[in-house]
Amino acid sequence: MNIPENIFKSYDIRGLVEGELSEELAYRIGRSFAVFLKNNNLLTKGQKIVSGRDMRLTSLGFQNEIIRGLNDEGLNVVNIGLCSTPFFNFACAYYPDYAGGVMVTASHNPAQYNGFKFTLGNGLAVGKESGMMDIKDMVLDNNFVDATEKGNVEEIDIFADYRKKIFSLVKKENIKPLKIVVDAGNGMAKVTLPRILSELPVDVEYLYLEPDGTFPNHEANPLKIETLQDLQKKVVEVGADFGFALDGDADRIGLVDNKGQVVEASFVETMLGLEVLKNHPGGLMLYDLRSSQSVAEIWESADGKVEMCRVGHAFIKKQMQDTKAIFGSELSLHLYYEDMYKIEITDLSLLYILQMLSEKNKPLSEIWHAMKKYYHSGEINFEVKDKEKVLNKLKEKYGKANKVLELDGFSFYFADFWFNVRQSNTEPVLRLNLEADSEGLMREKVQEVSSIIQQG
Repeated sequence: MNIPENIFKSYDIRGLVEGELSEELAYRIGRSFAVFLKNNNLLTKGQKIVSGRDMRLTSLGFQNEIIRGLNDEGLNVVNIGLCSTPFFNFACAYYPDYAGGVMVTASHNPAQYNGFKFTLGNGLAVGKESGMMDIKDMVLDNNFVDATEKGNVEEIDIFADYRKKIFSLVKKENIKPLKIVVDAGNGMAKVTLPRILSELPVDVEYLYLEPDGTFPNHEANPLKIETLQDLQKKVVEVGADFGFALDGDADRIGLVDNKGQVVEASFVETMLGLEVLKNHPGGLMLYDLRSSQSVAEIWESADGKVEMCRVGHAFIKKQMQDTKAIFGSELSLHLYYEDMYKIEITDLSLLYILQMLSEKNKPLSEIWHAMKKYYHSGEINFEVKDKEKVLNKLKEKYGKANKVLELDGFSFYFADFWFNVRQSNTEPVLRLNLEADSEGLMREKVQEVSSIIQQG
């Protein structure tokens, strides 16, 4: 079979259902992941592998083949069925009897995509620099030897342990009666979130709660502001304290304040980081290099330590492990909690927002606007043929900046503005993020840098 190599991304396998993915591919992936665990001594005797899936139309068939591949390698599998990525990752990390797992999901991608994520028993992800290329080689080679004894499959329910862990971090008695709207985007939030919120004194109105792999209402990607329009409208209509959106596999969030305004990502991560710092005074916080300067400044003013990180969950989780950070954040609003095994637990993020509003007795709009000091462009994408040529031109023009970082792409820092340009890990584009001391300067510099990128 012809397997396109472009489906092997920096931290998952993802591609079009038609022409790029197949059940045969899923079977090879199951076998390859098993061999990867064995070869790297990541599997001890008796440990099992977790299997889960999202609601996409091809996910069940792919999951069955993943399980068959794992079983043919002699590994026993625990099937948790339909699940969110946070729920799946919790299963991999929480139980010592599980060595990791494979989840079938394409996250926030549109309906024509599907994919596979790999998580180890310590909660870390398998990415390009931590095993993905080994898995790719084995999938392409397709050279496997059947185990002398095949593994088996059992179905389990882990919700009770998941719930107990979350409520050990946020006390139900701290939450006051609030009104919220949740847009599940027809993704996997229904698996856990309604059951968690049912125990709290909150009035919840749900939009698009039923899982549906065709995404009939809107793309399940809150990073795209246009997907939040229904949520914004409903928050204003019902007079909610805030709106909360999730992507297809429920590991990414969007936040809308009481006025129906989309809360800028940098301030979502800032607010949630402050809640984490309450439990870990003086802890180390990681922030995505695309984030506003305000993030580091506010955390430091709350006695937190800060360190910049590159983009991508495989990289961030590894950096959290190496530095013993208590929180990691991405501008894409993947947020990682050391208290939850470095997993992006969106249910916990929602509870922290509820806890913050309950304690402050201020509207969300007032809280986050008080944090806004600079003017951020948001992420701007450019389709560029020769990315290296563009990056070299930017280095030539801006290389005498006060500071230049090459942590992920290139970041140039000047007295009154900074910007980062990097190659996407998931799409064939260059991404620009720029921030300045004034809105006028921000717009001027965005136009200036954009023109250089577009010239190619």
